[in-house]
Amino acid sequence: MTTIAHDEKAVVIVGSGAGGGTLAYELTKAGIPCVLLEAGPFLKNEDYKNDEWEAFRQMAWLDPRTTTGSWRIAKDFPDLPAWIVKAVGGTTTHWSGATPRFHEHEFKARSTYGEVEGAALLDWPLTLSELAPYYDQAEIAIGSTHRHGRPALPANNNYKVFANGAERVGYKLYATGPYGTNAEPYDGRPASIQDGFNFQGDKNKLKWSILVREIPRALETGLLDLRPDAHVVRITHDASGEADAVLYVDAEGNLHRQAAKVVCVAGNSIETARLLLLSDSGRFPTGLANGSDQVGRNYMRHLTGSVYARFDKPVRMYRGETMAGIIADEAVHDPSRGFVAGYYMETISLGVPFLAAFADPGAWGPDFAELMDAYANTAGMWIVGEDMPQATNRVTLSDKVRDQWGLPVPNVHFDDHPNDVAMREYAYEHAEKLYGAVGAIACHRTPPYPSTHNLGTCRMSERAEDGVVDRWGRAHEVRNLFVSDGSVMTTSAAANPTLTIVALAIRQAEYIAREIKRGDL
Repeated sequence: MTTIAHDEKAVVIVGSGAGGGTLAYELTKAGIPCVLLEAGPFLKNEDYKNDEWEAFRQMAWLDPRTTTGSWRIAKDFPDLPAWIVKAVGGTTTHWSGATPRFHEHEFKARSTYGEVEGAALLDWPLTLSELAPYYDQAEIAIGSTHRHGRPALPANNNYKVFANGAERVGYKLYATGPYGTNAEPYDGRPASIQDGFNFQGDKNKLKWSILVREIPRALETGLLDLRPDAHVVRITHDASGEADAVLYVDAEGNLHRQAAKVVCVAGNSIETARLLLLSDSGRFPTGLANGSDQVGRNYMRHLTGSVYARFDKPVRMYRGETMAGIIADEAVHDPSRGFVAGYYMETISLGVPFLAAFADPGAWGPDFAELMDAYANTAGMWIVGEDMPQATNRVTLSDKVRDQWGLPVPNVHFDDHPNDVAMREYAYEHAEKLYGAVGAIACHRTPPYPSTHNLGTCRMSERAEDGVVDRWGRAHEVRNLFVSDGSVMTTSAAANPTLTIVALAIRQAEYIAREIKRGDL
């Protein structure tokens, strides 16, 4: 690993997850030195603990946050609106592995869905055809099954129940992927051992993550200065309004200043918005690059919920890959269902401790005991769908709570849109029909979990007044400031976002490298 002097103007990347880690590798591969600042520690695969709550305490971003709004999270998990990872590799070290692409119509939400009352819909300033070659590159990097000749994962029992139900109710588009875990050895990673645990930290390196692939390769270039335990607290700018440095606090609480010629923020939608809001100045009184008042707005978390079905015989859903099962038939725009946009059904399993915590937070008594007693006979699915952007769903700075550095924590405000509610109810009903078709004796609907999909808050837009960044993720108001994570998503689409974040980061890196080599950055 190289060392870049604090007074040397470098490309500074904040956050080492799907966006920031990809950017670091692609830029160093192109010969551009980078400083990569990660707020969390440099955990290695062998450090992971195969225990759900211990893994959570080891990996999760547990800095204080607050919540407001009518969403169920504010009641159940008021201090934990989102479950993201604070460690090198970011949330790719905890992700499920599902890698569907966005559909063409999802890049044109405003044009396709029309006027949806209360929704701040926009079309993306880029198209599926423009992103398609970068999707190819992202799928090859991740090793997505069912893509580019990669074989499918085997079907576990949870999937067999899921797929048989899908067939009986008439669904056609179901498979064990695309998924980011190897069915056979690929790219230096072994094949899946079907252990059912790598959702919480993969000790075996069989699932793609930034920690396993991009970080080691970026370090091998000799051009990456990786700094873990480096919590960024402010981005500063010069007299012309260009970003000129990043201030961060190390593990001992010492403040450092890293000079910058380009700053790329990839801290996940909540922390990215928070950082820009904390970086206010006389020139940017409401936050860096926030003249439009769009920083923090249009926070999206995906429509979520789960259905767990009980059977009279064992299923053992915990065996095999957690989410290697996807039904795509409902991921279409069909307003006759009573809502716009669509959703996926995906297999999921939680261990006994997590199921007890998340199945119905706060529940107790005979019904809860019956649910837990039936664990071995239970099958599960997760519902993930497009939620509507709303200007009032936003990340702001708390005026009451401060973090360990004395800075305002982010407050996450969210209200379900009526379209979200209608989609969730429809999805619950159809999940229950699916399980009923294969003999389920009971079904349990869970409320949404703390979000792992945090999107929006710095959305792409054609016009500066409608968003924060342009089609390259470049801030409309600060020419050398980029946003490089799911914050840039104009709308959420229905698909799990990691593949799209990686594809956008590969595309952005190509653009930044080109601009630097031309002398325009």
